[in-house]
Amino acid sequence: MNATRSHYEQEEAEEDGEVFLDESDIIQEIPIDEEELPDAEDGLVSDGDDVVGGPDDSIHIFTGHSGELYSLACSPIDATLVATGGGDDRGFMWKIGKGDWAFELTGHTDSVSCLAFSADGQLLASASFDGLVNIWDVLSGNLKHTLEGPEEGIEWVKWHPRGHLVLAGSDDYTVWMFNAEKGVCLNVFRGHGESVTCGDFTPDGKIICTGSDDATLRIWNPKSGENIHVVRGYPYHTDGLTCLAISSDSTLALTGSKDSSAHIVNISTGKVVSSLAAHSKSIECVGFSHSGPWAATGGMDGKLIIWDLQQSAPRCVCDHEDGVTCLSWLRTSRHVATGCVDGKLRVWDILSGDCVRTFSGHSSAIQSLGVSANGDFLVSVSLDSTARVFEIVEFQ
Repeated sequence: MNATRSHYEQEEAEEDGEVFLDESDIIQEIPIDEEELPDAEDGLVSDGDDVVGGPDDSIHIFTGHSGELYSLACSPIDATLVATGGGDDRGFMWKIGKGDWAFELTGHTDSVSCLAFSADGQLLASASFDGLVNIWDVLSGNLKHTLEGPEEGIEWVKWHPRGHLVLAGSDDYTVWMFNAEKGVCLNVFRGHGESVTCGDFTPDGKIICTGSDDATLRIWNPKSGENIHVVRGYPYHTDGLTCLAISSDSTLALTGSKDSSAHIVNISTGKVVSSLAAHSKSIECVGFSHSGPWAATGGMDGKLIIWDLQQSAPRCVCDHEDGVTCLSWLRTSRHVATGCVDGKLRVWDILSGDCVRTFSGHSSAIQSLGVSANGDFLVSVSLDSTARVFEIVEFQ
């Protein structure tokens, strides 16, 4: 067959919608090294893959957002119900395995920075950099109250472990406690000198702990508003606090900082009882084990460190390819899940120090992760605008 076409054949083909070029149309010839050409299969998405050029291990993807995602919360009673929020100024409630259902949490005018379900699962708090906390009735989807007060953005929200009291930490250096049933402010905790970056009620509900960019931890009486202790100076942090966790018996607070150190504070005395120094960059996440004398810290140095609290020494160091942004102890307390800047989630066996599972799917940094109420699912949100669900039944 002749490799060139006659002028007539080209005109006839062009009338049929086909366009062909001849040698007179060539502007420049560019040599190509055939060894540099990709294989035919490269970059294709196979069945079950959602990320071009890579596998996707997720069993459900929520794509309702149009911007980076920052926050998520899993319902404590409904194993399928998840709330997510992000930089598109929107929040959503949606259900695992039910891609045709989503409820939008409307009303915010800036990024939805944090979300939290009440302990009984009846209410959801959505908070934003617009300084507002919206309280939603989960069953009906109705907006119950809009809580106002902070003059700047909300960094975090937490619920009282047994009631409908909600705590919110703000960039205006204050912490607000609201009655979410009545929509009224009960107390404002003032004293921090910078943004209040982390905080929570103790599990017994009797004390509040808050950490700030001012490098201090403050311990408060929720009823009176009294500042019981201020933890600062040597041997405590030298830079802003980034994260906080409280032990299940309400006796210890574990804090991480930009200064790459973690410290454990006795809540009743306000004294530093242990200093955990092994990271080389900012610590982004911390957590106590549910059952053993262990704690976990994750940092931008790419390390997850499991600490033996009885020895105040690392039990194992788990290396990642990039910074660790979030972590969660799984139900067994033998396993810890981590989210990473490289877009992957990993499950670690703390007894061996081995990575026993890597979940791929996200194409950008993971910002937050959560575990479903029944422990079957790991949920993550990412700067890639998606939330993804991964099955972790094997780690029950």
